[in-house]
Amino acid sequence: MQLYVIDSGNFKLDGGAMFGVVPKTLWSKKIPSDDLNLCSWKMRCLLVEDGNRLILIDTGMGNKQSEKWQSYYYRHGEGNLIGSIRKHGFHEDQITDVILSHLHFDHAGGAVSYDSKKDKLILTFPNARYWTHSEHWNWAVHPNIRESATFLKENLLPINESGHLNFIDKTDFDFNNIEFLLADGHTEKMLMPLISVKDQKLLFVADTIPSHAHLHVPWVMGYDVRPLQTMLEKEELLSKTVNEDWLLFYDHDPFYEVSKVIETEKGFGVNQEAQLRDFID
Repeated sequence: MQLYVIDSGNFKLDGGAMFGVVPKTLWSKKIPSDDLNLCSWKMRCLLVEDGNRLILIDTGMGNKQSEKWQSYYYRHGEGNLIGSIRKHGFHEDQITDVILSHLHFDHAGGAVSYDSKKDKLILTFPNARYWTHSEHWNWAVHPNIRESATFLKENLLPINESGHLNFIDKTDFDFNNIEFLLADGHTEKMLMPLISVKDQKLLFVADTIPSHAHLHVPWVMGYDVRPLQTMLEKEELLSKTVNEDWLLFYDHDPFYEVSKVIETEKGFGVNQEAQLRDFID
């Protein structure tokens, strides 16, 4: 098995939204912000090469939205979903499976693209099976008012219409080295793939812990639909991470791709942080 970090670009979100009730005087020591209180975040995906399977976890926001829409999120950086995949020597047509941790636009937007004439929406990965959880899918296509602006129909409906949509709780997903943990704090039935690789386990922790700065249990995002549930999930998850020596893979951390975790008298924190290749070569 080989793992490849896929850089699908950066965007900006309000620091207060990303850290909820945590004062800026605290979170700004870990994550800098600009004059508008906006912090730069990665949209980091993961490509898993396992035998004859090429599995992409998350897809970033894509590029089919209008420039005006993307300007709301200050899209920047050199990262590009397809470019990053090709940089590692693969082609989008080779992707066999796309696992969407959840269907918010910054994780699922790249799953669907416009065709060359820009008049039809098509699957970005035409030969792939797309995976989510059935309860999360229903949550997304019938959104609550809080999340309706992040579940975009153009990101979702073409997947279903294509016949490529699969649910991990309804279909045998037959991944030899990937199992799934679920979380309900950030959004309903978010997937967190747990990957067994080279005698280690790496957890794509998704938005339960979007960055190393969110390791402290009370530091949860204002975007979470159930923040108290997120805290419970984080505490249980981080205890297991420490006890079983897992690696955490961060989807939004602007600095670090991966870290190990330690528990101290002050709570959970980073033990070692670095890039994925520093842990798995």
